[in-house]
Amino acid sequence: MPRAGLSRAEVVRAGAELADEIGFANLSMGSLAEKLSVRTPSLYKHVASLAELQHDIATLAMSQADILIRDAMHGLSGTEALRAFAHAFGDYVAAHPGRYNAINAAGFTGPGDPLLESSGRVIDSIAAVLRGYGIPEADMDHAVRTLRCAFHGFAALQASGGFHWTGDPQDSYEWMISFIDRGLRSTDR
Repeated sequence: MPRAGLSRAEVVRAGAELADEIGFANLSMGSLAEKLSVRTPSLYKHVASLAELQHDIATLAMSQADILIRDAMHGLSGTEALRAFAHAFGDYVAAHPGRYNAINAAGFTGPGDPLLESSGRVIDSIAAVLRGYGIPEADMDHAVRTLRCAFHGFAALQASGGFHWTGDPQDSYEWMISFIDRGLRSTDR
């Protein structure tokens, strides 16, 4: 029997919260049912499978990240846009590690997939940062991938506790942003 008032959106939101709490890899329909105080079969009235729930969590997460990133970057260019992007991205991953892992685990279901649409907007935000440095369109795919790899790599290492030596990882993050900024400003156009 589904809990009165339980909706697909509530199931997905609760799944996202649980993924942040216990880790995306540990998310199950059983653990989500327990969190929502329902029986596991009740969840299938709202999502067809764990895979569908995971995709919906990824979609929610990418949409949230997209809004935070665009809001942070609004009206900025060059170094300021790079810093705004880096901090919005880093803050989102730190606050929502399970959701971020959902994004990285998800695949696109087709052209109308809302995950694809919100992912495209995040890529557009990265491209906007790069255009502020005068990166030519012919180099845009390479430059977008480079920035994505740098910030994703740092976030993934930090989320997994990969920085075991002395010093504050946030200082290293700031250093990385400055390093990337200097590199982008020195690009031979």
